[in-house]
Amino acid sequence: MSRLILRDLVKNFDNVAAVSHVSLEVEEGEFVTLLGPSGCGKTTTLRTIAGFYQPDQGEIYFNDRLMNNIPPAKRNTAMCFQSYALFPHMNVWDNIAFGLKMRKIPQAEQKTRVDKALEMMSLSGMEKRMPAQLSGGQQQRVALARAIVTQPDILLFDEPLSNLDAKLRVQVRVEIKEMQKRLGITSIYVTHDQDEALAISDRIVVMNQGHIEQVGDPQSIYLHPTTSFVAGFIGLANILSGRIVAREGTRVQLELPFGRLWAFVGDLRAAVGDTVKFSFRPENVVQYRGGAANRVEATILHAIFMGDAIDLFLDAEGTRLRAHAESTAHLKPGDTAAFGIDETAFQFLE
Repeated sequence: MSRLILRDLVKNFDNVAAVSHVSLEVEEGEFVTLLGPSGCGKTTTLRTIAGFYQPDQGEIYFNDRLMNNIPPAKRNTAMCFQSYALFPHMNVWDNIAFGLKMRKIPQAEQKTRVDKALEMMSLSGMEKRMPAQLSGGQQQRVALARAIVTQPDILLFDEPLSNLDAKLRVQVRVEIKEMQKRLGITSIYVTHDQDEALAISDRIVVMNQGHIEQVGDPQSIYLHPTTSFVAGFIGLANILSGRIVAREGTRVQLELPFGRLWAFVGDLRAAVGDTVKFSFRPENVVQYRGGAANRVEATILHAIFMGDAIDLFLDAEGTRLRAHAESTAHLKPGDTAAFGIDETAFQFLE
């Protein structure tokens, strides 16, 4: 295992910054996900860690060892690719053992390691199958087994589940998480899938346009976004601006086109007259039952049944909002209903 340190990392392509002054510390055995939309710099960061790209500026350390000039083959990392990258002419056993053969590991140890990897990935009995004879999930397990069998210091994942269907993706990501914790390998995982990042990570690094927007554990990233980008990218959010018209200690009253709302602000430095940006989640906008500090009347534009809830699109005097209702609620487009928003649901944004 290795502790990974990135210091002021910069990587340019054609004078455009793909990665811009990224600094990050990953502890030994930690599972960290780089999350963001296409083109945000997450894969470039991953490939720079692996040594496939040379940084234009900054430093990469594995523990206390500077890695900038160390070639990929000598970094003791392993990469799981989106495309699996299995050798089609090799059976499962030979695919898994390939890295060990390249390292000239003795045959007896090769067998011990491959057998253990096969068992861990639930592939025992499939040793002689060719990749074309495997399902997508089985091929991904072979790719994982090939990566862990070399006992890397750092395990790198480049959107490894993108080619799997939704149900299988959930199953395999649980297997990846269990495998990583069992082995204790420091892991960097790249994805654009927010649900995947929330489910699998110890910490999430949200990236946008080459820089880091926010770093935190899944709960803090979801519940306490610090920027509009993070609030909008992680899950669903209502992002609005309002003017503070009153303040009572740690509470403020916000003036909006559809009325005034009370919000808990904590230690936010904001005074009466300031305009602030904030967000609240659709699950915090629920049918009004009394007791909530804020009551909002809105017209239902769309009501989408999601099984355990109804996803609502609302119009509150020209302001579009998202809300949730119980799956048994009798709500349909055109209805006008009252919704409550608790004052603790508000997150103030930079």
